[in-house]
Amino acid sequence: MKQFITSMIILSLAWMSLTGCTKKKDLEADTLNLALSANVKGLDPAQAGDLYSNTVIAQIYERLFSYHYLKRPLSLEPRLADGMPVASKDGLTHTFKIKKGIKFQDDAAFPNGKGRELVAQDFIYAWKRVADPNVNSEGWWIFDNRIVGLNAWRDGMKDGKVTYDTVVEGMKATDSHTIQIKLIKPYYQLYYVLAMNYTAPIAKEAVEKYGKEFLNHPVGTGPYMLKSWVRNNKLELVANPNWAGQTYPTEGEEGDKEAGLLEDAGKKLPLIKKIVLREITEDQPRWLNFMKGNLDVAAIPKDNFDSSVVAGELTDEMKAKKIELIITEDPDVTYTAFNMDDPVLGKNKKLRQAMALAYNGEEVIKKFYNNRAIKAHSPIPPGVDGYEKGFSNPYKKFDVSKAKKFIEDAGFPEGKGLPTFEFMAGSSSTSRQMAEYFKENLKTIGINLTITQNSWPQFTKKIRERKGQIWGIAWGADYPDAENFLQLFYSRNASPGANGSNYENPKFDALYEKAALLPPGEERTAIYQQMRDIIVEDSPWIFGAHRLGYAVKHGWLKNYKPHRIIDDKMKYYKIDKDLKAKLKAKL
Repeated sequence: MKQFITSMIILSLAWMSLTGCTKKKDLEADTLNLALSANVKGLDPAQAGDLYSNTVIAQIYERLFSYHYLKRPLSLEPRLADGMPVASKDGLTHTFKIKKGIKFQDDAAFPNGKGRELVAQDFIYAWKRVADPNVNSEGWWIFDNRIVGLNAWRDGMKDGKVTYDTVVEGMKATDSHTIQIKLIKPYYQLYYVLAMNYTAPIAKEAVEKYGKEFLNHPVGTGPYMLKSWVRNNKLELVANPNWAGQTYPTEGEEGDKEAGLLEDAGKKLPLIKKIVLREITEDQPRWLNFMKGNLDVAAIPKDNFDSSVVAGELTDEMKAKKIELIITEDPDVTYTAFNMDDPVLGKNKKLRQAMALAYNGEEVIKKFYNNRAIKAHSPIPPGVDGYEKGFSNPYKKFDVSKAKKFIEDAGFPEGKGLPTFEFMAGSSSTSRQMAEYFKENLKTIGINLTITQNSWPQFTKKIRERKGQIWGIAWGADYPDAENFLQLFYSRNASPGANGSNYENPKFDALYEKAALLPPGEERTAIYQQMRDIIVEDSPWIFGAHRLGYAVKHGWLKNYKPHRIIDDKMKYYKIDKDLKAKLKAKL
């Protein structure tokens, strides 16, 4: 009997071990593996000002609205909101109902570690954090001078005259699940910004518990929650058992059904239970990991493009591995920024224009983008209201002779009398190469640069603190409106806001404020183009390119339909585990 019992114990332990391993294997097979090309700064929605942090935040937190995953053009739909809002006739008062039964994830910040129900006050608290000067949010520009009483509350926080308990007239929770916003003037982008991560609701308990460490301890209502994070290495997200849920869309646009994008219509989300996001800042390690099957999707690096894509299609070798090419038109712009606070750069328009003329943008597109981009003549990208296809920027044409004439007119013939400027680059080798090429361009007109490399958190910190001099960067659309690009030049948005160049022009500001009062239409578009012309002439930026997104994915990753603005997309993805096992074995 003793021997029988011992045998049964051994068998039981063996079975538990086997099933435990099986579950672990199943989970790993059902894991989404992606890479981030820069380090994540933090996971506080109030600081969600960059692509990499946003990518993670959007899986953990939710907003009042999101975008339909499959429809193009983009279509806003309720997420935490219980239907679309009710607006007053004058468009100044907007009432939002919140879905009942939504819960925050379980966390030690709550009694007994159990997530409580989301209420209207969680939105008010989050939005006040964006306005709070002590938080120093990168997102203040979305609310600045928009909501009745909010700017006064912000000013009061500076001198301790108000607290978070002080009621803001234009931002009230009228009951536990109703929010009312009163605007100072019409704000046609309001619903768009309420789909941004800055506006995600936050539990006050979490901020109070974690304090300065809150950026490392996200507590959201979304489909995923942070399991672990090794800084500058890897983040792991797992499905949130408290998530109220959502189902996969049952309709999309023409071609979606044929592409297999509706096979999971009506199924409960998320379809993947675990996400691993590796912070891999160099192109080649990312590419090698993708080719080994360790990443499910990846951008094609410039050095691997010609060996992977021929005549717009993947090579036969890539196709044989069931790798698929995804091409997207990203509403973005790359640019080289000048800090207009700088006593030399900021005060000399001719000098900035000379540098723009010395910049060989066409060669940059060939060398660094494999012609996967078009020249940017302004900040407004194709597909966005205000973009004019035939518009030509007079300082965009590469012309060294003209650049030399301009620098002479600026008072610095052959660069004499100019200091050596600092160019702030990212940490990757590609970033360094692009900076070196820019340095070579400027040397032809007598301008000298020294290059410093920075991690992404260091890079953005210097811009926010106005410590950068010249730097290269990109801006991708937060919402489909040219205002999202033009606000980068509005003086009220200067650092630490989105206007990192600290550009200021009263005429531009007046037009920006005029356009803000107008609905979409010809009149507003005409003003957008006037603003564009002012920017082009003042040259606070050297415009780079509007990029095409070229990505490759393995055949086992399903439901992949990327769009730059849609960030809460990972809940829709699916891994075909059987196909993955077959294909990965052949890599």
